[in-house]
Amino acid sequence: MSRVHKDLRFTDIPKRTETLRVETSVGPVTCTVYRPPVTDTAATPPVYVNFHGGGFVIARPEQDDHLCRYIAATAGCVVVNVDYAVAPQRPHPVPVTQAYEVTAWTAENGSIHGWDGSRLAVGGHSAGANLTAAVCRTARDRGTFTPRLQILDSGPFDQVADPATKQSPIAKPLLTPQIMRIFTAAYVPNSGDLADPLVSPGLADDLAGLPPALVITAEHDRLHDEGAAYAKALESAGVPVTHRDFEGVDHYFTHTGPAPAGKEAIDLMATTLRTALDA
Repeated sequence: MSRVHKDLRFTDIPKRTETLRVETSVGPVTCTVYRPPVTDTAATPPVYVNFHGGGFVIARPEQDDHLCRYIAATAGCVVVNVDYAVAPQRPHPVPVTQAYEVTAWTAENGSIHGWDGSRLAVGGHSAGANLTAAVCRTARDRGTFTPRLQILDSGPFDQVADPATKQSPIAKPLLTPQIMRIFTAAYVPNSGDLADPLVSPGLADDLAGLPPALVITAEHDRLHDEGAAYAKALESAGVPVTHRDFEGVDHYFTHTGPAPAGKEAIDLMATTLRTALDA
């Protein structure tokens, strides 16, 4: 899952990064900050907070390096790539708490670090999409900051349903019920927490007031149906939603390919971000 297809590495886009350490109530978080290309404009760029995937147990934020570089260059924004804590050492709610507090810090400290925290978006991939939904929900409930866009790429939104009931039209999809159960048990050791809206946002019935969403699903992904259902539920709650379902691809295709679909999805993220952040 962490290997990026050679044709999705965007080797022509240079890497302009620095490392920041953000203190949270549950421990420090290292973030890699990607800067957009230098331009003649004096305007302060907006900011996008990114959460990588990996089933809440794989701590490899660098797997999103290609996405962060492309988004910074194409959307003209600063990208904060978050190395949040993972299970089983740091189970729920630690990753959610860190994700929210890092995003809140990003919104509040732009003037110090060279981005416009009032023009902020948040997004993630797989487990990172789940954390994105939790961040947006927490920000809404606390009335703290309002992301202009949330990007939800192939996320798990129902942690209660048995993974064996999550079907794929192909014989051997990337995600297996066994690995999904391992991920969930590590991340949420107390089964009583599985229905928590911050764990299973797709089971919540109070979605009004959440930020506009770009929802990406993959036809062959076992998480396809819950992603599509969450997009529909957001739309029914009055949230502006763009749902793009990519045919013939599996979970994490924005990393593992096939490259044409991966590039199309990543470009959709970047262009949608640019529109939302420039509004």
